[in-house]
Amino acid sequence: MKIAPIDPGLPEVATLLEQSDRYMAALYPAESNHLESVTDLSQPNVALFGCFVDGALAGCSAVKLLEDEEMRYGEIKRLFVASAYRRRGISNALMEKVEQYLVERGVQAARLEVGISQPEALSLYRNRGYVKRTPFGCYRHDPLSAFMEKTLLPGPVTR
Repeated sequence: MKIAPIDPGLPEVATLLEQSDRYMAALYPAESNHLESVTDLSQPNVALFGCFVDGALAGCSAVKLLEDEEMRYGEIKRLFVASAYRRRGISNALMEKVEQYLVERGVQAARLEVGISQPEALSLYRNRGYVKRTPFGCYRHDPLSAFMEKTLLPGPVTR
């Protein structure tokens, strides 16, 4: 297993994101899906990481560097592992990489929105120390969403 930054424009990324889109569409109505497009993932404040198993793209995760009146934070987006590669620790390894990336940039916290019909994802985040919080950024209350946050660096916020 190898995790590395990847170009959102690669064909294998598009294939993986299409699988993710279908999975999410089966669980939630369109208004409750907050999926980033390839264009969104190509922005300068976004890093996309891929996990490769025997040369094949098995999973991905992105993080957007953002800021609000409270702090600089990273919003985790598009964590997805292809079904053939699940239960191998890939999601956890991708989360570790994203959190490391944020810490290296002095970002104090990681935030995310996750659907309530994904018990495996909710368990992963809880086990990694994420706690519930209120909606953030452009999100509004949605009964199908859970909002979570993890403090990565203690102390005062630096902007």
